[in-house]
Amino acid sequence: MSTDTLNLTLRVWRQDSSEDKGRFCSYQLNNVSTHMSFLEMLDVLNEQLIEAGEEPVAFDHDCREGICGMCSLMINGQAHGPDKATTTCQLHMRRFKSGETITIEPWRASAFPVLKDLVVDRSAFDRIIEAGGYVSVNTGNAPDGNCIPVPGHRQEIAMDAAACIGCGACVAACKNASAMLFVSAKVSQLAVLPQGHPERNQRVISMVNQMDSEGFGSCTNTSECEAACPAEISVTNIARLNREYLKASLVADV
Repeated sequence: MSTDTLNLTLRVWRQDSSEDKGRFCSYQLNNVSTHMSFLEMLDVLNEQLIEAGEEPVAFDHDCREGICGMCSLMINGQAHGPDKATTTCQLHMRRFKSGETITIEPWRASAFPVLKDLVVDRSAFDRIIEAGGYVSVNTGNAPDGNCIPVPGHRQEIAMDAAACIGCGACVAACKNASAMLFVSAKVSQLAVLPQGHPERNQRVISMVNQMDSEGFGSCTNTSECEAACPAEISVTNIARLNREYLKASLVADV
């Protein structure tokens, strides 16, 4: 066998629907190119299953460029796999060894119910954004980009927080299935900019309340979320979220 190909055993989570209990199924996949991405390997597996008359494995994907965050998989117990700051679609098969068994699972969180196989419903994140993760503006011509001065260091903080792609790895990696890193990134990117100040207090209250109502767990500061995040969002955003929430809670009209 060429050193550029792998023979693998895949343990893949199969689940017909949210009501199904689900189970692991094992598949043998031979002659996998080390130049393939992880999702390309799953494409090959599905072609093999279809040729055998079996149901292909359902998995989420879109951009395949590490931007959209849809390729959310637990690979050998790690969110997005073994590479740091890497999404599943950016992971390549050269990170694995021939003869290895790879276990592939969906995100595990009650707020992310499994829809089918490796696909989970992450619409809880959308509802948190709808609760306040935006800035209200008047319609009409776009304002001049330089009309509101923003200090450079604040711009950098906001951009670092805005790098969150909403994949949910932080939730999947957290022992409590906490969404604090995601929510804190979305709160921080607006809280530090002047454009976000008019709705600052109501925003953090509404988003945290929605997070709690979705059933996410609490944060216990183990920082596994930061380690698993492909965008390397810092847990300092969680500290900022806590400060924002405390200050907003003290405002009488909120």
